[in-house]
Amino acid sequence: MTASWPSPGGSAPTDDPGAAGHDGPRTAPDGPTRGGPLAGVRVVELASLAPAPFGCMVLADLGADVVRVDRPGAPGAGRLAAPTGGPLQRGRRVTALDLKSPTGVADLLNLVERADVLVEAYRPGVAERLGFGPQVCQARNPRLVYARMTGWGQDGPLAARAGHDIDYIAVAGALEPLGRAGERPYAPMNLLGDFGGGGMLLAVGVLAALLERERSGFGQVVDAAMVDGSALLTSFLHGLLGSGLWAAPRGRNMFDGGAPFYDTYATADGGFMAVGAMEPAFYAVLLTGLDLADDPDLPAQYDPSGWDELRRRFTARFAERTRDEWTAVFADLDACVAPVLAPGEAHQHPHNAARGTFVEVDGEIQPAPAPRFDRTPPKRPTPAPDPQRDAMPVKEILTTWPHHT
Repeated sequence: MTASWPSPGGSAPTDDPGAAGHDGPRTAPDGPTRGGPLAGVRVVELASLAPAPFGCMVLADLGADVVRVDRPGAPGAGRLAAPTGGPLQRGRRVTALDLKSPTGVADLLNLVERADVLVEAYRPGVAERLGFGPQVCQARNPRLVYARMTGWGQDGPLAARAGHDIDYIAVAGALEPLGRAGERPYAPMNLLGDFGGGGMLLAVGVLAALLERERSGFGQVVDAAMVDGSALLTSFLHGLLGSGLWAAPRGRNMFDGGAPFYDTYATADGGFMAVGAMEPAFYAVLLTGLDLADDPDLPAQYDPSGWDELRRRFTARFAERTRDEWTAVFADLDACVAPVLAPGEAHQHPHNAARGTFVEVDGEIQPAPAPRFDRTPPKRPTPAPDPQRDAMPVKEILTTWPHHT
């Protein structure tokens, strides 16, 4: 089952919400804008690996006109070469420039003159050495938001060092808490550093700088570092530490798999169910669904000394039925219990299908743009451009980017 992309927009209301005496959102007189809330924003993206492309995908999803600048020639070889296809590259236009040549730099600066945002992910100092650092670019365009995506940031002892997601979350304190009791920490793919603490932080920084520019009239440099963003994602954990609610070793706390009512359980068919019944009301419904509500020997929910026994009982009960059978049991129970879906099947879940949480792009199921906007909904994403077929000369791009007035 393929999730459909909801039709953007809708007809304007017949009554003025203000006149009706409530605070409903107003619809523009000429109807919804169908390009997304960032329609008209121009972004130059220097091709790179995952974090910056994800941030630029978010901007493109929301309506920005993103032009990716590739290296000239065939796409780079090797497993870690900057990819040119897939969801992270959707919604772009593409050109190719040799940024080690004066001509390529000159063409880039011509784009910068008419852009709102430049995104680069080089190590600190590389863009300056190549001739398109922030000072040069902002001299050509004082309103430019110059966004820099790095692992360690633009300064600090590690700024010039290489690294990957696992290194950044390790130093940020986001890796150590992840893992079962008595086991080594494990990295949750590269979701925390590259995407949550990296690309999403970049997008937030760009949007904040664009908003501030409306007041000041000037752009600025955005230093988006994955180590900073990963640390930021642990803010809630630091609150728990400060209040003494995260005092046990790894795997023995409330949200790290220590609590049996916040964990995953294997089912009879090799699937899994996710249980998040933190509050007593939901926990009571969980016990009802598991047919354990009337068991007088069941340990108390919040007594850590009984958690091992609770987990044993829950494990045995979940193993009695398949994932789909347990999904049916909890379908009408508000117990904070859900099936653990693989990425390739998530679009089939009735809730995701109803909301259009996933969309088909060029025959491929991908997550749909988010968040949602009632008056300026974004368009359906377009496929990633083919560098060999779709590359545009800079002069052609400039004809679609007139000078800002």
